[in-house]
Amino acid sequence: MKESFYRTAMLLGEEAEERLNRAHVIVFGAGGVGGHCVDALVRSGLGNITVIDSALVKASNLNRQICATRDSIGMKKVDAMEKHIRSVSDCRVTSVHAFALPENIAELLPDDTKADVIIDAVDTVTAKLAIIERASALGIPVLSSMGAGNRLDPTKVRIADIYSTSIDPLSRVMRRELKKRNIPSLTVVYSVEEPIKPLIPTPDPDMKPNAPASAEFVPACFGLALASEAVKLILK
Repeated sequence: MKESFYRTAMLLGEEAEERLNRAHVIVFGAGGVGGHCVDALVRSGLGNITVIDSALVKASNLNRQICATRDSIGMKKVDAMEKHIRSVSDCRVTSVHAFALPENIAELLPDDTKADVIIDAVDTVTAKLAIIERASALGIPVLSSMGAGNRLDPTKVRIADIYSTSIDPLSRVMRRELKKRNIPSLTVVYSVEEPIKPLIPTPDPDMKPNAPASAEFVPACFGLALASEAVKLILK
């Protein structure tokens, strides 16, 4: 067992660390939520990870994204994330610069996909539904992040089945769409904090006018909660 995982093994056991080292998790999204999820997984001893994202690191990411540094601005997020992973872990990394859509999800998750868990940390409903439906068809457990933007209180973060959620507007939309697709359950991380109305409009001309505001506190907690649930699934 590696020294870097001694403290985790004290909690989970040496056999659990060996199981984590053999496991593979696919994470869609390397932003505020996904990046912290990836970081927590590899620091827990995960042996194999695939990170899928289509964005580049921007200066506006520095306030909350773990792969964002002054040196990584302009890099593909998956490349910046891989660089970060290699700085803290020997986890085997596959980086995919792509955006999940119904049209390409079968290419991103082919029929022979081998993964213990798939994590949805993207922020569009279309992409979320494509990931969740494909994971369901493949029989791979999937964990999904709901809305982390426009919130400040990390103590309001919850883990539940999508059909037991409340308050969060994204969860409401996802419940309706998943019901249409006959998906009976989905473990999600969400917040019971009422979304906060931003005090100023987005100053970034490249962002949508209704883009959510975001600080480090809540996205990081979402990512850590997703990683915790993934480890539980791997260790059963």
